[in-house]
Amino acid sequence: MFLFQGIAREFPIDHSDCIMVTRQLFLVLAALAATTASAAPGDAEVTAAARRILDAYQAEAPQPAERRLHVICWRAKDRDFPAAHRERLDRIMAHIQQFYGREMERLGLGRRSIRLVRDGRGRLVIHEVVGEGGFADYDTADGGRIRKECLPVLRAAGIDMDRETAMIFTNLASWDPRQLQFEHKSPYYAGGDHRSGTAYQLDSPELDVRNLPRKEPMIIDGQYGRISLGKHNSIFIGGVAHELGHALGLPHCRATDRQSAAHGTALMGAGNLTYAEEARGEGKGSFLTLADGLQLASHPQFSGSIKGMPDATAATLANPVATPAADGKSFAVSARIAGTPPVYALVGYLDPEGGGDYDAQTVTAAPGADGSFRLACDAVVAGRPAALRIVACHANGGTTIWNHSYTVARDGTVDIEPLRLGFEMEEFFTTLDRGDLERAVTIRNAWPAGSRAAALAGTILSARASDRKTVSPGDAPADLTSLALSAATPAEAKVGWLKPAYDHLPRRDALLVSAGRVFERGIYAHAASTHRYDLGGRWDRLTGLCGLPTQQGGSVVFVIRADGREIFRSKTLGPDRLEPFDLDLSGVRQLTLETEDGGDGKSADWGTWFEPQLTRR
Repeated sequence: MFLFQGIAREFPIDHSDCIMVTRQLFLVLAALAATTASAAPGDAEVTAAARRILDAYQAEAPQPAERRLHVICWRAKDRDFPAAHRERLDRIMAHIQQFYGREMERLGLGRRSIRLVRDGRGRLVIHEVVGEGGFADYDTADGGRIRKECLPVLRAAGIDMDRETAMIFTNLASWDPRQLQFEHKSPYYAGGDHRSGTAYQLDSPELDVRNLPRKEPMIIDGQYGRISLGKHNSIFIGGVAHELGHALGLPHCRATDRQSAAHGTALMGAGNLTYAEEARGEGKGSFLTLADGLQLASHPQFSGSIKGMPDATAATLANPVATPAADGKSFAVSARIAGTPPVYALVGYLDPEGGGDYDAQTVTAAPGADGSFRLACDAVVAGRPAALRIVACHANGGTTIWNHSYTVARDGTVDIEPLRLGFEMEEFFTTLDRGDLERAVTIRNAWPAGSRAAALAGTILSARASDRKTVSPGDAPADLTSLALSAATPAEAKVGWLKPAYDHLPRRDALLVSAGRVFERGIYAHAASTHRYDLGGRWDRLTGLCGLPTQQGGSVVFVIRADGREIFRSKTLGPDRLEPFDLDLSGVRQLTLETEDGGDGKSADWGTWFEPQLTRR
């Protein structure tokens, strides 16, 4: 019966149209039944092993609790809330709750999902907030401002947004029901982890799960052009499900070919565009990868437990090894892991250069009784440097992440040298990170004197030494014809995050790695940064590369000035993108290296100058 309620308000339809929609919904139900088929055999073993570890952790001194998703409707002060917003959003959030629960069950992880707040009559609790400004005063980038305006209302309701997960719907959209035209300027992004998170999405009167099956009417979407009303709903209701995934701590990932053939489009890839398209018979719709499901399984909303939720996580890899396949076209990673709280699953994101992290494909494993695991990494892309992010999933919902690089030749042959070096130096970095300098020196000395690991470790130890030796470029001896800028004394050095660092990154994975290359020297320059050097007109050239190290996220612009005049400006560079420079410094007295954020804020903007070198004849 619900099919016939509410649709006619915006789109008058006759009886035959209702029959068409009903038939389409029967197709949806059939498709949903098909998706409950079991996961691939290899996935089933991983899931079963992961659940055993999770269940054992939760069974000992359990701390059950009801963590719930808070739904907020925000409007500009000169606009009303979109029509029937409470009823529509209730249906939308219930639909998404069912989607997550169904997918978790299909993956063998149980009927776990987000938990919604409902009142005594079973209705979704929605907190309404009126903004301080009018419609014209807000734009897509104003998520933080809108969130700030929501805080007093939520605080009055006893909700601490820094400790909860929230979905904020805004009315920054325009819908013309006569011309069937739509556009919006809403914040459309999210972020979070197992402790808290915030997602943003628009609300508009034509968005309703009842419209998902509709192939007619055709509308004009300001971003997607001429599409059906159903497709429009798939995109934006799918956007709610996708951004919610980010608020719960999920990164982007795409489906493997096998997953796509079986289930459609990964929700955390482009699945926000295909959500429930099976309702129109237009495809298989969207799904959660096993990588997503494993990470969600321990989220307090999905587990119903807050055991260990505030605890810090820590994990170590023992004897990590990267092994190429016999044909050289793939590789495997194996190690033993120990973690606090216990690690129940490992997820590997194989992320080729370009495309952000949207095209990262995933591999999964669960540790054995002795902590051993193996990730079979065969989703490689020919001709592209790539990052391997290994995510250890802890039973309290937290994660520990390692970032490593590899490259793939045009013929598909994989070069795992950066990955191998990172693993070889794993114990060195773990020891250095906990401040045991004496043990770190012992590890370094145990390597063969001429090995790459020994050389890199030696440079890092020298760079971190309290009595680090540097040379002022303007006062350097005349017979010194080459000087690494990372070994030069700066007249000024400031960075946008943490403290200036040379020949290493100021984090646990301290290697200078980018685009599949390992560098021995470099200057950490998190945007916005300035590194200024007095040259005294005594140097001829500056060479090197600039870019971001292997990591997730960030975008930086690199600028070089000679006596205040700009002589180099890079493109906006993301992770694992390098740009070289070779500049004439004849007569230059003052050299300044600067980094700027790439226009999207400074979060994760770990700009780095790789192998910057001064030379003269």
